[in-house]
Amino acid sequence: MKRNQQDTPLFDALQQFTKRSPTSFHVPGHKNGELFPDFAREFYQSILPVDLTELPGLDDLHAPQDVIKEAQELAADFFGVEQTHFLVGGSTAGNIAMVLGACNAGDEIIVQRNSHKSVFNGLELSGARPIFIAPEFDAAVDRYTAPDINTLKKALKQHPDVKAVMLTYPDYFGQTFALKEMIGLAHEYNIPVLVDEAHGVHFSTHRAFPVSSLEFGADAVVQSAHKMAPAMTMGSFLHVNTAHIANNRITHYLQMLQSSSPSYPIMASLDLARWFLANLKTADIEAVLNSVRQVKEILQAGPWQIPLTDDPLKITLHMEEGLCAREAAGFFENIGIYPELATHNQILLIHGLTPFRNVKQLKKGMARITEQLKNTRNRATIDLRNLFTNPIEKLAMPYGMMQHQQTKQILLEQSAGCITAEAIVPYPPGVPFVLRGERITESHISMIKQLIQQGATIQHHDIIRGISVFK
Repeated sequence: MKRNQQDTPLFDALQQFTKRSPTSFHVPGHKNGELFPDFAREFYQSILPVDLTELPGLDDLHAPQDVIKEAQELAADFFGVEQTHFLVGGSTAGNIAMVLGACNAGDEIIVQRNSHKSVFNGLELSGARPIFIAPEFDAAVDRYTAPDINTLKKALKQHPDVKAVMLTYPDYFGQTFALKEMIGLAHEYNIPVLVDEAHGVHFSTHRAFPVSSLEFGADAVVQSAHKMAPAMTMGSFLHVNTAHIANNRITHYLQMLQSSSPSYPIMASLDLARWFLANLKTADIEAVLNSVRQVKEILQAGPWQIPLTDDPLKITLHMEEGLCAREAAGFFENIGIYPELATHNQILLIHGLTPFRNVKQLKKGMARITEQLKNTRNRATIDLRNLFTNPIEKLAMPYGMMQHQQTKQILLEQSAGCITAEAIVPYPPGVPFVLRGERITESHISMIKQLIQQGATIQHHDIIRGISVFK
C-alpha cells in the first residue's frame, strides 16, 4: 500500500499534545519549559514543550506501535525498503548496530579501511575479525577514495566465509565508486553488504544526485539525515532491506546502543526530514543546482581548483602548491563563513538543499581571502600516497587478544614497530589514521607530525607527549 507522503504523524502528535496545555508530573525536569534559566529561555522556549517522554499517544521508539511506527513506515515507503529505524544517536549508533547485527565474535568481515571510526568501534565491540581492503589513491582528486573491485574480488576469494562486507558510499567529499558491481559480487557469495551512506540521504530525491546504495541492493544502510536533510543533529536512518540480516538482531542492538529516553524533537525532525525529501519538486532541485553553479563561479577567483564531484552539493577547493588549506579555512571563518572541513590541501564546502543566500558576503570575502593567501605560500606539502600500502590486511593484534594485554605510554618518535593500543583519528572526517591494534610505521610517525604542524585536529589527549602501545 502506497502511503501518503504528506503525512507527518509523529510531529502532528507532539503538536496536538502540547495544545492541551498538559500538567507535567513526569520527566524531563524542565517541566514543558517552565523550569529553565531565564537568560537561555528565549533560545529554547519553542522546543521545550515538545521535548517529551513516552506518554500516552506518543509511542515508544523501542517498541513502536503507534505514531513512531507510522513515521518509520512512511520513511521505509519513501526509501523503498522493508524496515527503517529512527536513530537518535547519529549514524554512529547505526554503524555499530549493523556490525553487531551481522557478526558474532570470531566472524570475519571485509571492511573498507578508510571507514568512519564508528565502524571500527563496532568491530571491537562485536569481537569480529576484520579483513581490511585498502582504498585506491586517486591522483585526480589527490586523496584516497574507495577500494578497487579487484581488491574485493581477491579478498572474497581468500576469505569466502566472511559474514559481511562493510563499505562507505559516498566518501566525505561526495565521490562514489562501482558500488553496484561490488554488491553484486558479494551477493554471488551470499554475503550481505552494509553501507555507511551517511552523506547520501538526498540521493533518493533526484537523478541530479548519485544513485543510492539502496537501489543497488545494499542489505543494510545508514544515512545521516542531519547532514543533508533538515533533521536535527544526531538524527539518522538505518534501513534494513534483506533476509541476509535478521532485523530483530538490529532492533536488539539498537535498544542497547540508543538511549531509553530518546529525544522526541530529534525523532520528530526525522519525520519532517522524510516529508521534506519526499515532497521536493524538480523546480526546487533545479534552483539548488543553479545556486551551486553561482557559488562555484564566485569561488573560481581563489587560488585553488574546484574539481568535479559526483554529488554536486559537495564543493571541494583544492589548494595551489605551497598553500595550506587549514590556514585558508581560517580566513573563511574570519569573515563568518564556516567550511565543513579542511585537510592539508583541500577545503570542503557543503551546499544545502536550498539556494545559497549570502552571495554578497561570499563575493566580498573572496577578495579579502585571496589577498591574505598571497602571504602564506611556501608551505610544505604532505604526501599521503603511502598510507595504505597493503591492499588486503588484518590487524597486527586481534580485538579479542587486546583485552588481555598490558599497555605502556611511549613517545611517538619511539613507537615505530609497536602495536598501538589506541586509534589516532584526525577529526573531521573521523577516519582513523592508525587503528587500535595496527602496527605503527615510520611513515605514520612522519605524516602525523606533519599533520599536527599544519594544524590538524587529532582526537587524542596529547599525542606529542606520548602514545599508548601494547607491551
